[in-house]
Amino acid sequence: MRNVIKKKMSAGFCTALLLALFAALTGCGSSDEQRYAWPLATASPEDTVTQIFAEKFAQEVSERSGGKMKIQVYANSTLGGDRELLETCADGDIPFVVQNTAPQVTFMPDLAVFDLPCVFDSLETCRKKVDDERFYGLISDVYTQGGYHLLGMADQGFRVMSTNKAVSGASDFKGQKIRTMENSFHLEFWKALSANPTPMSFSEVYIGLQQNTIDAQENPYEVIVSNRLYEQQDYVVETNHLPHLISLIVNDEFFENLSDEEQEIMMAAARTATDYAREASDARIAERVATIEASGTTIVTLSDETREEIRERAKPVYESIRAVIDRDIYEAYTGR
Repeated sequence: MRNVIKKKMSAGFCTALLLALFAALTGCGSSDEQRYAWPLATASPEDTVTQIFAEKFAQEVSERSGGKMKIQVYANSTLGGDRELLETCADGDIPFVVQNTAPQVTFMPDLAVFDLPCVFDSLETCRKKVDDERFYGLISDVYTQGGYHLLGMADQGFRVMSTNKAVSGASDFKGQKIRTMENSFHLEFWKALSANPTPMSFSEVYIGLQQNTIDAQENPYEVIVSNRLYEQQDYVVETNHLPHLISLIVNDEFFENLSDEEQEIMMAAARTATDYAREASDARIAERVATIEASGTTIVTLSDETREEIRERAKPVYESIRAVIDRDIYEAYTGR
């Protein structure tokens, strides 16, 4: 036990020392004499679209600056989990973070707009909305007020449901014990479908499915395959209830202290990285679907009638979210 404690203390000390070195060597100013790579951190594993997004951004920044601006990517919670990364980014210790928008809602409540269920029928429509000048501007302001600058937003496709119970209509969700994140709006959505949502640590999901503690779970295809959840499920239902959006953010003070040229390099790099990550996501979804189907698990595509019924049942969730977020953001996202 003592050795375990020592290891944890040692790991924490090394991380703290690493961040101190970053702060001492780079500060928040211009990179004219940058002597150390700026850290970009994620809480996601390396074989993910999140990592692809982060690595492409770092590569583009280096190439566009002629190697003068250097960014080092740290994946898999090396520098902390989602909450810790947001806090250290806001403090300026870690300039860059790439992560899903879900954990950011606690810090920036208006981002709950992305918890509105079944807004889009296709990723193309979703991406057009995210890129819409008015909507993107409103969301960028939310990040700025939180102490961040939004550089870009890619995605990992839609979140879908995997289950051991067949689903062909809205009534088939009734009673299904589905694991969700600890998000009140996610819980409310599944309750509206008469399911039995159960918050659970992701690390417990595979065993929960294996031991029939839960019937189902919901995640992007990427997560379902990388964690082999399909091995314990008979069906993957394309509920497409939420887009799994991935934000690239930088500490706002750090960004504002860069030169105009450096800012433009970062923004151009982010645009390229966003497009690249979206293309990679589409290709990987197709690969993941093939993997699932080859295993014998059935992919279920819901009818337009079923999707419309799901939207009707989800109306109370819309009211709950509209009551707590900026009205302009809600209207710009939903079109009503």
